[in-house]
Amino acid sequence: MTDPTAEAPWPGDTDTVRLSGVRTLSDDWYTLRKYTFELKRRDGDWQSASREAYDRGDGCTVLLFDPTARRVALTRQFRLPTYVNGNPDGMLIETAAGLLDALDPETAIIKEVREETGYAVARVEPVLRLFMSPGAVTEKLHFFLAEIRVGDRLHDGGGEADEGEDIELVELDFDEALAMIARGEICDAKTVILLYHMRVTGRL
Repeated sequence: MTDPTAEAPWPGDTDTVRLSGVRTLSDDWYTLRKYTFELKRRDGDWQSASREAYDRGDGCTVLLFDPTARRVALTRQFRLPTYVNGNPDGMLIETAAGLLDALDPETAIIKEVREETGYAVARVEPVLRLFMSPGAVTEKLHFFLAEIRVGDRLHDGGGEADEGEDIELVELDFDEALAMIARGEICDAKTVILLYHMRVTGRL
């Protein structure tokens, strides 16, 4: 019998979950796999199930903030999934972010910040590691904070054009950013989490 774990990541069977099969459904931009498994219910019975999991690798994101000016630096770019699900122009205001791509999280996010915003940060502060859509996506997202001085950039940013990126820098007063969440103008989960983190911890 073919070992189903040979085709996809699998941490191993346990006393409560056993893998019986895995099939790759798509391997284009990212990888979509269908897992068949048995799960032991709380009453002791085993139940067969199948789920599809979208594997895009783990990611990282950072809130750039100027504590003196009480301003934050965000990005704005087109996001197709939001466009097909009710976002009129598909544009989303977000914290700088990207995939790890075999780098450690700190190195990856410093690289993304430079590419997307033009800011150069030497140090980032880790604050959270969260699964953002655990019902369908394997991604674990690493959250960071980094201090900047607004306007002190190396270049204009904008992302990597050959990767289809056309990223605009959006610098906002912190209180205005919070108000934009309330008005629904900032509706990206990772961005809301980091802005609210700054509010509840009193960092800005």
